[in-house]
Amino acid sequence: MSKKILIVDDQYGIRVLLNEIFQKDGYTTFQAANGVQALTTVENDMPDLVILDMKIPGMDGLEILKRLKEINKDIQVIMMTAYGELDMINEAMDLGAVTHFAKPFDIDEVRDVVKKQLNV
Repeated sequence: MSKKILIVDDQYGIRVLLNEIFQKDGYTTFQAANGVQALTTVENDMPDLVILDMKIPGMDGLEILKRLKEINKDIQVIMMTAYGELDMINEAMDLGAVTHFAKPFDIDEVRDVVKKQLNV
């Protein structure tokens, strides 16, 4: 059974790009544009890993991360950030994020991190 990845970003282009890449790599993918969609997807589909943008209107990445961990404490979360959000990164790591990468990101680097986290 393929591993499941949820991509959470309010930017449509980033969601589609990551979705296409991870589908080609053989993962089952889900997309969410906001926190409510992300939490619903986690409850219904139980992804193995979440790629979560830090800055999302409404419910920010840290709040989403806290709620994801309440639903499934073992879920792996990789944060995406813009430069200059170091304090938020530290808080995200304290809350249980496994790692982070900055936008704009190197897609091969992201693929390697995901593969490593999912032990594929």
